[in-house]
Formats: sequence, structure tokens, C-alpha cells
Amino acid sequence: MPRPSRAFDTTTRLRPNDQSLDDQYGEPENYLEISVGMPVICQDKNGQYAEYEIECFTNIPLFKLEHSLVKRRYSDFVWLRKQLTKESERVTLPPLPPKVFFYQSLAKDVLKLRQEKLQIFLQIIAGHPLLQTGSKVLIPFIQDPNFNQDAYEM
Repeated sequence: MPRPSRAFDTTTRLRPNDQSLDDQYGEPENYLEISVGMPVICQDKNGQYAEYEIECFTNIPLFKLEHSLVKRRYSDFVWLRKQLTKESERVTLPPLPPKVFFYQSLAKDVLKLRQEKLQIFLQIIAGHPLLQTGSKVLIPFIQDPNFNQDAYEM
């Protein structure tokens, strides 16, 4: 039976730096928390639609606000993905949840699943460093309550 190598016998372990409780459990240097809330069903002259509330907490300097709360429709997310694809061809964007037939679109289970998928989508793209620094639409989409797509059309 071969004898184990002695190289590991002389290996010393790295010693962790001593950290205070504040260092271990305090606020991180940079953080970005984004949540997409359950939608509210709204009505306009064209019929009913679902509106999702996006809440953002961050201390990343690129973001103008430490806390923001905005409302967006599914079609706004579709527009955002299309714009990000135009702006940043080098970044592979995650998919959006699929469009559903009108008669299914406002069912609670469909809305819950869509809300979860939109949150994952937004967390991935908002946390991407190339999109944070290179996109003209991402941060306003997340933080500006008066966001207007026409101002950003390419």
C-alpha cells in the first residue's frame, strides 16, 4: 500500500483575521436588496392589469437613492429587457417569465409565479456590474417613480 505524501504534514493553516462583532455582523460595505412585491390589480380604460411594486435598499454610489419604491407593469419589464439587450450585447440576460393568455393572466397562482420570476430577473440584472455602470435605463427603472420609457428609447 502506498504511503501518503508528507507534503501535507508541513502545511500550515492560514489564521483568520481577528474581527470584532461589528465587523462580522455590521452593515456590509456595499449592499443591494431588491424585492418585487405581489401585484395589485388595477383598472384603466383598456381593462385590468397587474402592477408590481419594486422596493430597493442599497448603499451603492451609482444608485441615487438608498431606498426607493416604484410600480411597474409586466410590459415595463419586457421593455427593460429589450433595452438592456440593445445597450449591452456582451451580457447574457436571464429570461423573463413567459407571457400568459389573457384569461389566465390575473389568476393568483400565475401572478405569484410571475412575481417570483420577475424578482429573480431584477436581482440578477441589478447586481451585474456591467449593467450597473453601463446601462442608462436600469437604475432609473428601479428607482424613478416617474420613469418614462420614451425618454430612453434607442
